Amino acid sequence: MNQPTSKPSSQVPGKVYLVGAGPGAADLITVRGAKLLAQADIVFHDALVEPEMLALCPQAVQIAVGKRCGKLSSAQEFINKRLIDAAHKYQTIVRLKGGDPMLFGRADEEIQTLKAAGIEIEVVPGITAALAGAASIQQSLTLRGVSRSVAFITLAQGVENLAPDQPIQPIANPTADTLVYYMGRKDAAKIAQQLIAQYSHMSQRTPVHILEAVSTPRERQWTSTLQELAEGKADGWFDSTSPALIMIGAALKIDATEKDVFCTSDEIEASLKKTG
Repeated sequence: MNQPTSKPSSQVPGKVYLVGAGPGAADLITVRGAKLLAQADIVFHDALVEPEMLALCPQAVQIAVGKRCGKLSSAQEFINKRLIDAAHKYQTIVRLKGGDPMLFGRADEEIQTLKAAGIEIEVVPGITAALAGAASIQQSLTLRGVSRSVAFITLAQGVENLAPDQPIQPIANPTADTLVYYMGRKDAAKIAQQLIAQYSHMSQRTPVHILEAVSTPRERQWTSTLQELAEGKADGWFDSTSPALIMIGAALKIDATEKDVFCTSDEIEASLKKTG
């Protein structure tokens, strides 16, 4: 194995690349991301990055800096410092993040820290889990006449250990047609209950798909309705060791041939006018 390229601290700092690893499968990383891994002197990787992905950078020093809810994790400030230190020691530094760095990836904190330290940085996008999930179930997140907006949501940032009666904010934009929740496992039933109670376009029969470890050989799927999710039917199904994605919306209807099962607001209004 080739030794990583180190350099005297007096030289210009190396360059840091924030690379999206994609949803999980090693062959879903971008070509640019894979090339950078093959060139990297050191790689700081998230906990969700698959071992097969790290096989793309055998020449690099590999350091796990993952952050997992409820588990021992690296503090963000510590990660930031390690990136700066590495830039003064190595030429090519890769910060490998699950999914896309710019979506729920704490990229802004690392970008601003590195810029303040005078270190060059480049962001390489990746496929986020929501898009891989839609591909896996072969259901579009948008659907002509049904869904023209999508919201990506997480409750994990700044909302932890909710009390049973403590309200959550299930969605910031109540007009979004399709909702995709990242890191929503522990609050899945509560999310569904509040969506049914607060938003008229989210009926009890609204389709729900939950995917774990999407795009990997361990992928699992749970398919039902918002009502059954609200009743806690999925609670015992979750595997706490794998990341879960909760997808909700009429565009995700279970049987694409049953177009009259989930009606749009325009269709409902037209029907009322006819019967009125």
